[in-house]
Amino acid sequence: MARIEIYTTAYCPYCIRAKMLLTQKQASFDEIAVDGDAEKRRAMMARARRHTVPQIFIDDTHIGGCDELYALERSGQLDALLSGEKDLNEQ
Repeated sequence: MARIEIYTTAYCPYCIRAKMLLTQKQASFDEIAVDGDAEKRRAMMARARRHTVPQIFIDDTHIGGCDELYALERSGQLDALLSGEKDLNEQ
C-alpha cells in the first residue's frame, strides 16, 4: 500500500470530500491538521507550494487537492496509485 498524507483543516468541505473518497477506497492516510498551527501550515506550504487545503501526497508525490484526487479517480488512475502499483511519473 502507498503512504498517503493529507493536510487538512477541520471544517474544510474539500478536505472532508477528499478524506471521504480515501475512506471509501479503504486507504489509510496520515492526516496533518493545520488548524491554528502556523508551523505545520508553513511546512505544508513549503512542501506543496500551495496555501490551500487539502494538500495530498501519495508516496511523497504531491497529488494536489481534492479536485485533483477526484480527477485521478475519474481517469481510473487512483486505485493503482493507492495500491503502490503505479507512480504518477510513470507513463
